[in-house]
Amino acid sequence: MTSGIEPRWHIMLTVLVLLGLNVVLPEHHRAMPLWVSVAVVVIACLAMAGVSWAADKPRWLRIETAIMRTIAVIALATQVVSLATVIHQIVGGAARPSGLTLLTSGLNVWTSVVLAFAVLFWQLDRGGPAGRMDDPGRQADWLFPEAANPDAVRPGWQPMFVDYLFLSFSTATAFSTTDAVPLTSRAKLLMMLEAAIALATLVVVASRAINVLGS
Repeated sequence: MTSGIEPRWHIMLTVLVLLGLNVVLPEHHRAMPLWVSVAVVVIACLAMAGVSWAADKPRWLRIETAIMRTIAVIALATQVVSLATVIHQIVGGAARPSGLTLLTSGLNVWTSVVLAFAVLFWQLDRGGPAGRMDDPGRQADWLFPEAANPDAVRPGWQPMFVDYLFLSFSTATAFSTTDAVPLTSRAKLLMMLEAAIALATLVVVASRAINVLGS
């Protein structure tokens, strides 16, 4: 693998998990047909393989960027539709879902949101993987503690996918910044959106599921 290219296996695993979470959703919870999600994920895996092994890496990085952002948007749209459907069933639906159904639906939404925002953060910060590799000094969307303390990390440290995954997980659990500080308006708005979706999932869906299971 060429030096400077971040390994893609963990990102492939992430998009496959997102696809699996989409597959188990009921048909009326999906924002678009399942075959669209499958096709996009297959193309994404091919693009990431191209980034890792093809000679023309800049071209494959551009393709990967477009596909990965599409995956994040599809996953978020699907989970927002699913969350809205579940909340509608809770507050006014004719058929009230069981506690177990609510719990699994809430877990599906929360996990998918964390993974989708991780992909989105990874692809947006400083122009995505291609931008960070071509121009390390580019304006950052998030300030990571490693960047603020260069003496504590290896020379030339750059954030990788796991850093954005931790950022997304922290936003969905703490509903606020933990270690990485948002520096741009879009970073702040995206974190607000993720926190709002996660909060609605935990407060409305998960709490209702625990209440039903406990009664």
